[in-house]
Amino acid sequence: MDRTSLQDECVVADSLAPAESHRRLPGFDALKVFCDVARCQNISHAASENYLSQPAVSVIVGQLENRIGVQLFNRLKRPLQLTALGQVYYEGCKGLVEQYTELEASIRSARGGDGATVQVAAIYSVGLGDMGCYVERFKRLYPTAKVNIEYLHPDQVYERVHEGVADFGLVSFPRKMREMTVEPWREEEMVLACAPGHPLAGLSSVTPAQMAGVKFVAFVKGLVIRRVVDRFLREQDVVVDTAAQFDTIENIKEGVKFGAGVSLLPAPTIRLEVRAGTLKAVPLAGCRFVRAIGVIRRRRHKLGCAALQFLELLREVGDNDGAGPASWSQRNGQAHSTNGKSQSSKRKR
Repeated sequence: MDRTSLQDECVVADSLAPAESHRRLPGFDALKVFCDVARCQNISHAASENYLSQPAVSVIVGQLENRIGVQLFNRLKRPLQLTALGQVYYEGCKGLVEQYTELEASIRSARGGDGATVQVAAIYSVGLGDMGCYVERFKRLYPTAKVNIEYLHPDQVYERVHEGVADFGLVSFPRKMREMTVEPWREEEMVLACAPGHPLAGLSSVTPAQMAGVKFVAFVKGLVIRRVVDRFLREQDVVVDTAAQFDTIENIKEGVKFGAGVSLLPAPTIRLEVRAGTLKAVPLAGCRFVRAIGVIRRRRHKLGCAALQFLELLREVGDNDGAGPASWSQRNGQAHSTNGKSQSSKRKR
């Protein structure tokens, strides 16, 4: 968005006579700013997203309210709340903004995606694997296109996709939602991560039974992956001593490095540490435990050419990296663990 031109537009609109101002249709940028304020429930955050000052955003919202003659926000509540009529106006404006955005994407598609930017929301740990390599490969194939990956908490990934901020999202153990589609991408083997000096580090493989009673560095409660790991341990009749809990794989790895305990982590996320010799990855024996990564997209949302091309590249590498989604696609909605009896349990959300 051109900050100067939009602020100039605000000044011009303020100078118009009331009747002339009401005849003047609000611009796309103004409607987008209003939608961002409603979504963020915060003028400051919306201003930052649109590279505007807070006063400029307040002026834009005020002009829209003056134009239609109703109050759109209840400014006495925090966070900022839409009024009943404001909610109706927001739903309509959001549809218009989405339609225009999709129209631009379709026009870019006709040009082969030149200059387009792919917006991807992903959980933090996806960036610990080969995502940087995928982006570089895409840039070599499509030099004029750009990829912007925002690494977020899982709930924020769903939010970005739902609000149309991201073209698609990458999450682990994706949950089914009426307004989104879920596509399997890849499966990552879970391994025992431990410090090089840990008693289990010298084993070529480890059975779940050998993990009984060990100090364990876990994910915090509330995360899907914590529930999946807990269920896997229960299925294996293994009780561990939870010594620490963290909300990201990066923090868990640090805890393991400093001897807080062992953990079960996706193999790709500790590849660099294994190469550097700061962590050991011990494969599981007698069972198979994987983390399923999926692609979430908003239903009825048409991706632009560049986004489709990047998604297709991810599909190809997902199929060719030895951890493809073919088998998982047949059991979407399940956490996959086997112990020779083909056990699997349905995820509870």
